Amino acid sequence: MTRTRIIGAGPAGLMAAETARAAGVDVDVYERMGSVGRKFLIAGKGGLNLTHSDPFERFVSRYRDRAGEIRAWLQAFDADALRAWARGLGVGTFVGTSGRVFPLDLKAAPLLRGWVRRLRASGVRFHVNHDWRGWDERGALRFVTDDGERVVDADAVVLACGGGSWPVLGSDGRWVAPLAARGVAIAPLQPSNCGFDVAWSAHFAARHAGDPVKPVVVECEDADGRVHRRQGEFVVSSHGIEGSLVYAYSALLRDTIAARGQATIRLDLAPGRDAERLARDLARPRGRRSAGEHLRRTAGVDGVKAGLLYEVLGKDGVGDPATVAATLKALPLTLLRARPLEEAISTAGGVRFDALDAQLMLRDLPGVFCAGEMIDWEAPTGGYLLTACFASGRIAGAAAAGWCSRASSDTVST
Repeated sequence: MTRTRIIGAGPAGLMAAETARAAGVDVDVYERMGSVGRKFLIAGKGGLNLTHSDPFERFVSRYRDRAGEIRAWLQAFDADALRAWARGLGVGTFVGTSGRVFPLDLKAAPLLRGWVRRLRASGVRFHVNHDWRGWDERGALRFVTDDGERVVDADAVVLACGGGSWPVLGSDGRWVAPLAARGVAIAPLQPSNCGFDVAWSAHFAARHAGDPVKPVVVECEDADGRVHRRQGEFVVSSHGIEGSLVYAYSALLRDTIAARGQATIRLDLAPGRDAERLARDLARPRGRRSAGEHLRRTAGVDGVKAGLLYEVLGKDGVGDPATVAATLKALPLTLLRARPLEEAISTAGGVRFDALDAQLMLRDLPGVFCAGEMIDWEAPTGGYLLTACFASGRIAGAAAAGWCSRASSDTVST
């Protein structure tokens, strides 16, 4: 039986293993960590967002510049197919109010346990604590293990090594070096779905780190001058801002910072109230009330929102009702840089699409396929990242099995 080796035991790697084994080839999975699916489990700790219920075209549009390439993946295995696959493991799903899709019990562990159990029963073998270090002079795979270096021959290889975020869970980006040494074109790894640094005053950071800002509308402008607005919430951190509303614009903001050195967003801290009404309300006599109490009673702004206002205007700048009202509706916030890659939820960059064929095989390394987050694409949170990882693993696993079958036929005919 021909041998397919899968490197990386996240969703993309496990799906590649399942698909290749179903095609009848011998499959071994190698994982750097001591157990499989660690990042998958952590991602599902607060409720596993498996996929999204968006209509297909809207779903595809979430992948921005890579929508064309990922469309082909999803045409073969889309959100509905992923939900059906989960049902096959005994895991039902439901659509939440935001359109996101979750397991009925919201947990990742039962799905992962059932999946690994089924893979083992089918004959897939797992090897943990195997850190891939490239190839030796014969073309065999090199691994560093607790017992020293090990080399493994393979007829086909699927690389599903993840990106560079959350290195403590296995995705450390060290695969870049051995692939680059073989001439594979790789876009630099960058943080995606990440927070950003803001130059808070020491007082504001100490007082408000960890505070959620909600409801709030964030407005930002892309490189083409288009204005984007979305309501939601984010969290103030000691270094800047993070959270769902920030992650939604992280790619746009990261690229703006790269082009211009910084990015400015504007916050509507009083959604639903126009500036004229705010100015009228704020102009009422405050009597013996403090400025902060007057702001709370007339504009409904206190806590971290009031802190943001003072951070921008200063204590001396909050006396003019029209200025305060205008600032509450469009408070400018300058973002200096994205937070480090290891803190990001996911990764942009990776193996370039022009280095791969339609079956995700590296053009310069026949028989070596790539899947998942290590390819040059990104997606917002909401289940889009996981769905494309599953879909790409399925394509790479099937292609690897086909490669092995052809290799076996050639050997027999010879």
